[in-house]
Amino acid sequence: MKSPLVTVYITNYNYEKYIEKAIESVLSQTMESYELFIIDDGSTDNSKTIIDRYRNNDNISIIYQQNKGLNITNNVAMRAANGKYLMRLDADDFLEKEALKKMSQALENDEKLGLVFPDYYYVDADGNRTGIEQRHNFEKEVSLYDQPAHGACTMIRLEFLKDLGGYNESFTCQDGYDLWIKFITNHKVSNINTPLFSYRRHGQNLTTNEDKILKTRKQIKSVFVNEHFHSPKTLGIIPVRNTFIGDINLPLFEIEGKSLLERKIESCLKSRKLNHLVISSANEDILNYARSKFQQNDRISIIERPKAFAEKNQSLNDTITQSLAFEKEKERIYQTIMTISLEYPFLEAETIDEAIDTLTLFKSDAVLSVRPDNRLYYQHTGETLKPILDQEKFTKLEREALYKGVGGIVLSTVKNFQKHGMLTKGRISHIVVDQKTSFGIFSKFDFELFRSIIHQTELQ
Repeated sequence: MKSPLVTVYITNYNYEKYIEKAIESVLSQTMESYELFIIDDGSTDNSKTIIDRYRNNDNISIIYQQNKGLNITNNVAMRAANGKYLMRLDADDFLEKEALKKMSQALENDEKLGLVFPDYYYVDADGNRTGIEQRHNFEKEVSLYDQPAHGACTMIRLEFLKDLGGYNESFTCQDGYDLWIKFITNHKVSNINTPLFSYRRHGQNLTTNEDKILKTRKQIKSVFVNEHFHSPKTLGIIPVRNTFIGDINLPLFEIEGKSLLERKIESCLKSRKLNHLVISSANEDILNYARSKFQQNDRISIIERPKAFAEKNQSLNDTITQSLAFEKEKERIYQTIMTISLEYPFLEAETIDEAIDTLTLFKSDAVLSVRPDNRLYYQHTGETLKPILDQEKFTKLEREALYKGVGGIVLSTVKNFQKHGMLTKGRISHIVVDQKTSFGIFSKFDFELFRSIIHQTELQ
C-alpha cells in the first residue's frame, strides 16, 4: 500500500464539544493522500464515544493513552507517522478544505523547506469568525525569525524533525516554540499568507496561561543556547538618578528592610549570564550607599558620572561610553552591554538571561523588553480624534502590531553601539515580559502599589 503524503494527528483532552468538527474538517480535505491519527490523552468526558464512531474509517487510527502530555504525544505521532509530512491539529480547532493541499504543495516545491505554516481565522466558542491573523510575507519581509509559527497546523518535513531529535519531552507546553527554534537554526521555514485553519478562543485554551508560556519560552531558549552557543560576555549598567516621588527618595527608600536600589542589584547578581555590573550615578548619597553595600563585590563597579550625564533629557550614551572605558582600563572587555532601569522593580535574573539568550539565538544587534499593546491610540487632527491604527478591524496584520517598551531592559552588542552611537539601532529583537515585570514606578500611586505588593509578598 502506498504511503500517504501527509500524516495529520488530532490531540484531544476533554474536548467533546469540538472534536467532531476537527475530525470532519480533516475528512473534508480536497487532498486525499493523508492519514489521520486521533490521540486521546485520557479524556474523562464523552470524547471517547464520539471518537469511536470513526473506528472503521480506513484513513483513521485511534490511540488512547493516559495523561502523557503534549510533547510526549507529539513524539508518539512522529514515531507512528507514515507520511512524508506531519501536522498537528488541536481538537478545538478546524481546517479549511484546501489546508493540506496548499501546505504540502509548498513543501513539495522546495526540498530545503523544513516547515510551513499558514495565516488563520480567530473564531469564538461557537465557531463564528471574529478576525484573521495575517503574518508577514516570509519571502519578502522576514529576516529576523523571533516571531514563531503557531504550534498547531504547522506542516513539518518528517525526516528533518526526526533528524533534530523530535520534541523535547521535558517541556509541557510551547512545543511550537521548541520546534521553531530547532528549525530556524537548521532549515528554511516559510508561511502561506492565506488563512487555512480556525483557531478557537473559548477561555480554556492553554495559550491563555501567559505566565506558564513565558516561563517555558525562557527555558526553551536557555536549553538551546547552552547546548549550541557560547553566550557573549555581558556588562550590565544601572544608571541611578537621585529621583524623588513627592518626598520619597526612590532609589534609597527602604521597604521591608531593603532599598529599591539594593533589590535591583541583588536581582542582577542572580543572573547567570551577566558577567559584571556597573552602578553609575552623579549623586554622592547614592554612590556612598552603593559603596557601603557592594564595594567588596568583585562583580560590581561603582562609577561616578558627571552631573551633565544625569540630566533628565540626556541620553545614556555618554554613561555607557564612560562605563565601557572604565572597564577597559580594568582589562575587562565585553561583547554586549545591557542597561537596566531602576524604575522596574520586579525584573528578575531569568529575564535578564532571556534577553542575552535571545540576542544570541536570533543573531540580532539589540534586544528590547516589551509587551504587546492592543489598546487604541488616537491623534488629534484639529477636527477630531483619529485612531493611529485601525486596531479593531477584522484582519490583524502582524506588521501593524504594537509593542510597548517596558521592563527596563535594553541590550546591544558593543559593536552595534559603537557603530551607531546608541543601543537601539540595527536588527532589534525582543522579549515579551509578564505583567508584573512590566510594572514601573513613575508616580506616587505606582509607589504605593509597589509597597503594597512587597508587603504582601513578605507576609506569604
